[in-house]
Amino acid sequence: MRQDSNSGCPERNSVICQSTNHKAIVSDVCASFNSRMWGRNGVLCSFLILCLWACLNAVPIDVGKTKVSPPAEELEPPKSADTGLHYDRYLREVVDFLEKDPHFREKLHNTDMEDIKVGKLAKELDFVSHHVRTKLDELKRQEVNRLRTLIKVKQDLDGERGMTVDHQGLLKQFEHLNHLNPHTFEVDDLDRLIKSATDDLENFDKDQHEEFKKYEMMKEHERRERLKTLDEEARKKEEEHYLEMKKKHAEHPKINHPGSQDQFKEVWEETDGLDPADFNTKTFFSLHDTNGDGYLDEQELEALFTKELEKIYDPTQEEDDMVEMEEERLRMREHVINEVDTNKDRLVSLDEFMAATNKKEFAQQEGWETLEQNPIYSEDELREFEEHLIREEQDLNQKTNDLVRQREELERHQQELSAQKIQLQQAVEHMERLKSQKTEPPVQAKVNAVPSAMEILPGDSQSLGQGHQQDLPAHS
Repeated sequence: MRQDSNSGCPERNSVICQSTNHKAIVSDVCASFNSRMWGRNGVLCSFLILCLWACLNAVPIDVGKTKVSPPAEELEPPKSADTGLHYDRYLREVVDFLEKDPHFREKLHNTDMEDIKVGKLAKELDFVSHHVRTKLDELKRQEVNRLRTLIKVKQDLDGERGMTVDHQGLLKQFEHLNHLNPHTFEVDDLDRLIKSATDDLENFDKDQHEEFKKYEMMKEHERRERLKTLDEEARKKEEEHYLEMKKKHAEHPKINHPGSQDQFKEVWEETDGLDPADFNTKTFFSLHDTNGDGYLDEQELEALFTKELEKIYDPTQEEDDMVEMEEERLRMREHVINEVDTNKDRLVSLDEFMAATNKKEFAQQEGWETLEQNPIYSEDELREFEEHLIREEQDLNQKTNDLVRQREELERHQQELSAQKIQLQQAVEHMERLKSQKTEPPVQAKVNAVPSAMEILPGDSQSLGQGHQQDLPAHS
């Protein structure tokens, strides 16, 4: 643990203590950069080291004389490269906070990758400081809440669509932690996190290759389907153009074997701008260890292959596919990792690099076989892929027809409901008319109207004519 510049130091030694603290800060930062698991931002790291080195060489200020305490600055852990995992943020935050603990950081840097995989490092969690453990507990609770929210949203969406919720599939989201204990971060949580991240990262390249294979087969499938729509003459021209583009793409300079002396010397000369006669493998490693952590990570390795890839791919040319370029870059990086990374931690240390460059294979001038020389798929695989597409299309058409029928049924049901609504409205109007007729007063007879004989009452003789009055009997 690093002490404050004023604590534990007499005032007469404040200048010496402060200078010592500057050195301690530089040492801690360099140690935090020496991560064996994740890539680092090279520009940020170089900038921080440069600034701290400037502070180290600057004229020290006597804090005791100025009576001003220097502000306590908490150095943030370096930003790790995104792993692409769905729990990437949780993973990086856990690793960053564990590296703040001196004991765990030392164990991490001195533990073999195989021991990390089998869980030996996870047991060191019991010796981590209380402050770090408390922060890890908080991170786990946040991650559990995040996953619960995602699962709840997934269940709601599937429920609205009438779909069956795949609870087993949803529970798999918790494999990187122990969800039965959502409150505290324990040894089992660290063990689960390490194993999940290791397995997922090891399968990442494999998944990338599968995606690229599907991309290439889909591209060929669409080309062949387009040919079917053309007449014979247009089809012939299209085939000739396709073969011409393939031939043009294959016409490129020799590609140096990735990780060979020729390949590194070309980078040394054309990228680094140095004299080939002065080529030195140790200096080359230091130049391309851009974050200065003592390792070449996957991003730093892939940057070494840019000159070779530029010989094959040009984004302005029709025959060059940039998706294929990234697949080629991945193949080159995998080759170097497999040849040089002896402890299988997906990083190349200086010792591993020097050992590889001392082998006789390093000086061999064997070229590199590119993608066009290594077919990605066979005709049988393409046929299976097309059959799969046909089945998917049939399933999609069936679902579409089902949806059309459901829509038609809903429309008929809506029409029936509309007709019933109209009938109900008509019945209500009829009832209202009947009700109004019963409550209306009788219509008064007109004065000039002649009443019928049944309506004439005794004493109403005035309403009769004189001819009729004589016929009526006289009243006594």
